[in-house]
Amino acid sequence: MPLIDMPLAQLETYQGRNPRPADFDAYWDAALAEMRQVTPEVEFRPAAFQTPHVDCFDLFFTGVGGARIHCKFLRPHSAGTKVPAVCMFHGYSGHSGDWADKLAYAGAGFVVAAMDCRGQGGLSEDLTPVRGTTHSGHIIRGLEDPDPRRLLFRSIFLDTAQLAGLIMALPEVDPSRVYATGGSQGGGLTLACAALEPRLARIAVAFPFLCDYQRVWEMDLAKDAYHELRNFFRNHDPCHQRQREIFTRLGYIDCQHLAPRIRAKTMLAVGLMDTICPPSTQFAAYNKLVCPKSRRIYPDFTHEHLPGWNDEIFQFFRGN
Repeated sequence: MPLIDMPLAQLETYQGRNPRPADFDAYWDAALAEMRQVTPEVEFRPAAFQTPHVDCFDLFFTGVGGARIHCKFLRPHSAGTKVPAVCMFHGYSGHSGDWADKLAYAGAGFVVAAMDCRGQGGLSEDLTPVRGTTHSGHIIRGLEDPDPRRLLFRSIFLDTAQLAGLIMALPEVDPSRVYATGGSQGGGLTLACAALEPRLARIAVAFPFLCDYQRVWEMDLAKDAYHELRNFFRNHDPCHQRQREIFTRLGYIDCQHLAPRIRAKTMLAVGLMDTICPPSTQFAAYNKLVCPKSRRIYPDFTHEHLPGWNDEIFQFFRGN
């Protein structure tokens, strides 16, 4: 078959190229401590969209830095007893999607929470103050700030973990049956969520973004979703004199380095013709997982709809 990356046998042992900062664990331990000090000020507002048997709410909570984070929240009328829940994360620059997209899970008795990433296409706020360029993209937002805590994806990753913890604390939710899923950026955020909230029971991830940035650049694929990496170097380090420094800073928000923290049973889908999030970058994270895991390989597929994948996730979360 044609190849745009390594052969599968090499992918299965690949360990990534992006440097891991020496203080990576301390960085995220301090971030989680900061998150736990936040008073979330949770608010449920009845949504304009409603349907029989399911209550729909706009859920708001306060994240790190004071930003108000928005989620679509669905609760089945049967949620008087402890029910499972699923957190959903969307693709880069998008939003939490339509209400109707979540009804299959709500109809099956799940509480559903779909988060809008701060500063992207939904209703969540971006209050992160940074020095340096913010043009264009969220990967590079905070990259030139002297304080690596200003990286925007640090805040977004923490939002995912905070949401999962809030959902687990709801009286109608069984905290041992809380799951998460997403594709592309949503896949990367699902990995980050499970790493920072290790009580998640199961996660399903498709072609995760935000993994192994240096490999993306070395493959000449710093375009499309990763275009901001190329633009950053062209505008701010055209001779790549700071290349090691820059990729090391990005290592704080590289999901491959968070992967060893994950305890959830994990299922990953990979399209071997994916030029948006190359397979090797996805395997860099997958190969570092020490939790129960499985993968689904789609040899002929790119960064696109994967037939049967959503049905498989549904059954996976139902315990099948």
